[in-house]
Amino acid sequence: MSFHGVRGSTACHGRETQRYGGNTSCVSVDFGASSPLIFDLGTGLRYINCQTESSEPKPFVGSCLLTHLHWDHTQGLPFFKSLLHPETVLDIYAPKQPDGASLREIFLKKIAPPTFPICLNEFEATINFHEIGDDDFSIGDVQVMSRFVPHTGPTLGFRVVANNATVTYLSDHQQPLGEFALTTGARQLCQNTDLLIHDSQFTPAEFEVKSDWGHSTIEFAMWVAETTSAKRLALFHHDPSRTDDALDVIANRLAGVAKNRGFEVFAAADEMSVEVSAVVS
Repeated sequence: MSFHGVRGSTACHGRETQRYGGNTSCVSVDFGASSPLIFDLGTGLRYINCQTESSEPKPFVGSCLLTHLHWDHTQGLPFFKSLLHPETVLDIYAPKQPDGASLREIFLKKIAPPTFPICLNEFEATINFHEIGDDDFSIGDVQVMSRFVPHTGPTLGFRVVANNATVTYLSDHQQPLGEFALTTGARQLCQNTDLLIHDSQFTPAEFEVKSDWGHSTIEFAMWVAETTSAKRLALFHHDPSRTDDALDVIANRLAGVAKNRGFEVFAAADEMSVEVSAVVS
């Protein structure tokens, strides 16, 4: 699997964020025989299936598990070059909206003049939308569990299982005020997963003034990994103001802590690829 965007809230660029990257949430998983799967449609999506800026569009047939509809998780869609190829088929699974609004209609309004040069339905590709909630379903040979998790607006976390390996994706997850706790759905997603990709946007000091922004502290992400017996933790959805040097300090500090607690931890970075396999403890 590969990380293409690991930042939260907004894309960022500068010398201080070059190593970990500045694109917003997007992760791809290649299962070999099965069609590829994408988590979220942030600005990192632009780099999937595209070798160079001048290369011709290549077809893409696969699916996206979209956590929610905020800008930083959808902004990459109209810049996904494969949408210019008529053989591209993209199935987007996203949370059903409480007001009954159609996902297709929402995206047709999002990607349209005057805020974008063309309408979404003018792209050559076929884009299918699937409205989901607390569901268990299959995409080819991949088993998917989706559960609503606390955040600002309808938001899903995902657990995917393929080839006996499990990946859990909680990009945006509201840490509770006061004592650490997990909803039943969030615990189901995380329990005994081989890789947990988890929101770790804030430090405790930042959380004190942004406790209702819908995100987690690095310490909460560590607690979630430990309490659910996750094997590896990828710190994700880094604050756009977090510098590379600061992320180095965090990752290095937590490496020994995590080892003593029975799991591994690393800070996700753009263009990082990791192999995920079932871990026998």
